[in-house]
Amino acid sequence: MSFSINLISDLQEMWQYAFMQHAFEAGTIVAIVAGIVGYFVVLRRSSFAAHALSHVGFAGAAGAVLFGVDPVLGLLLFTSAGGITMAVLGRRATQRDVQIGMVLAFMLGLGVLFISLYTGYATEAYSILFGEILGISVNDVLVTFAASLVIVSVIVVVYRPLLFASLDEDVAEAKGLPMLWLGIIFMLLLAVATSIAVQVVGVLLIFSLMVTPAAIAQRLTKRSRRGIVISVSIALAATWLGIFISYYEPYPVSFFITSMVFALYLIVVILQRVKMNSKVTNGLIGKKEVKGTSP
Repeated sequence: MSFSINLISDLQEMWQYAFMQHAFEAGTIVAIVAGIVGYFVVLRRSSFAAHALSHVGFAGAAGAVLFGVDPVLGLLLFTSAGGITMAVLGRRATQRDVQIGMVLAFMLGLGVLFISLYTGYATEAYSILFGEILGISVNDVLVTFAASLVIVSVIVVVYRPLLFASLDEDVAEAKGLPMLWLGIIFMLLLAVATSIAVQVVGVLLIFSLMVTPAAIAQRLTKRSRRGIVISVSIALAATWLGIFISYYEPYPVSFFITSMVFALYLIVVILQRVKMNSKVTNGLIGKKEVKGTSP
């Protein structure tokens, strides 16, 4: 198939197929959740945690396949357990990377063991590596929607203390905020968000939705609510465009999504540096003019 001049007719044609409807529905839900949770991931400097949990999830999926259980359940169980362990061990930002690395190494070792013990072909576990949004069923969409409601509801409840703790851990702790519990809650939210996001981009490309849109948003604004809106908007636009293009091109949806958000990040960085260099140049010229004037 190829694009036509009338994009409206293209969309109408796509929506005649149930698998495309489910892809857009699940993609929309995942993009919203990833944009919101991802903003706190970047704010808390926990990008490595998101990356680690996605790989921990693969170990859980491999274990679920070995024991004949739904891979998504194994993924959710392992990411939740791994997230709680990371939160308890790495309570301070200065210690977090080391603790996360140790948990990741242990979980990956388990994943290798599970794969080696499985005698069949673990198609479902391997599909989690790269995502399979065009194969999502109605049941998957409903589960994703239910999980997203839980995530958004919890974030609404803990928004202020979580934002405060993310901006300045020392001051938040001095004010008496329950830092350990906030860390555990956040890691559980991240674990669930990662579990539903892998359906779209897979564990190897989770950064594309969980980190990059939020990183762009933080470069564009310092206001948290506006940043969350921008992060969600970018994730939604990339997901919708990725699904739309994949209908016509025989390439993975995750490739288009990751390419678009990465390209946008590069554009924003380049434009900001050009703007900064322009200000510096104008400032130097202004100083020279001031020095050259006579009293």
